[in-house]
Amino acid sequence: MPRRIRYDAWPAADGRLTRRDHLTTWTSPWCEPGFALTDLVASWRAGTPTGSWIEVAAQAGGSNRWHTLAHWQAGRRAPRRTSVDGDAEVDTDIWCPTGGATAYRLRVGLHPSPAGHLPVLARVGAVVAAGPVRTTTSSPLRRTARVLDVPRLSQMTWKHVGGGGWCSPTSVSMVLAHAGTLPPATDIPAAAAEVRDPAYGAGNWSFNTAWAAALAGNAFVTRLADLRDAERFVDAGIPLVASVAYPPGALRGAPTHGTTGHLVVIRGFTATGDVVTNDPGAPTDRSVRRTYDRGQLERAWLHGSGGLVYVVHRADQALPRGPFSGAAR
Repeated sequence: MPRRIRYDAWPAADGRLTRRDHLTTWTSPWCEPGFALTDLVASWRAGTPTGSWIEVAAQAGGSNRWHTLAHWQAGRRAPRRTSVDGDAEVDTDIWCPTGGATAYRLRVGLHPSPAGHLPVLARVGAVVAAGPVRTTTSSPLRRTARVLDVPRLSQMTWKHVGGGGWCSPTSVSMVLAHAGTLPPATDIPAAAAEVRDPAYGAGNWSFNTAWAAALAGNAFVTRLADLRDAERFVDAGIPLVASVAYPPGALRGAPTHGTTGHLVVIRGFTATGDVVTNDPGAPTDRSVRRTYDRGQLERAWLHGSGGLVYVVHRADQALPRGPFSGAAR
């Protein structure tokens, strides 16, 4: 079966609000992606007045059980922000329903602050997928170079205070800076504090896009079928944060010899289709820009994370159309 991907999202107005036992809950409409999904990653944009927080959960069609994906609260000091252990179907930020699911819906619990202020929910979405990733290298969409001017930041300049584990917030900081929405005083330690998951670290996919959404206006997690889809985003002026993993020596020119999980920014493509990145694992800001062989990077990305990316964009940037973006198909 070919790879199937679909991203759907709903503004808060499209959901149903209920109140029971002093808890207000938002529930999305049922979504039928057209295939039996095997994994789901949620993303959202919300504001949490001091002391308030949200709980995000997913449910499969035909089941009464809700699977909690996250407790989330904005800010550098957010005691309620964490992924949730104890569910065999949930791996930090991924829900993998046993036997697949042909329909799902999302639920967000709006927990008020001690003063009674509710979180403000703007948008909630999820990407679902099923089927194997491609095993052959994709051909380039075009034969002209296109490289976006994305500022370079290295996580390793902060290695002495934990930067070795901050590839995700460093990559998000770069794309926010490109969008012109990164606050000037935000250094990499501050970015890491905004996304920290005490149960996992700074790499929680959903938490990184939740922070970015509050600053850029729009950010979500999705999956792409191959680098041709990534080229469409670059053509639209939108760099991507891509999750990769590869064995030692499998990505020529990388600052890390091998990795079980790492985030890089896809900022463009050469005329021959190779991938121009900002790799935050480089030792200095100046050395962050790296050009990788198309086939090697595509394998590290598709086989490493199933083609997962963060999309961070301003409202004035139109998304490319496709099942991966929620834009008109």
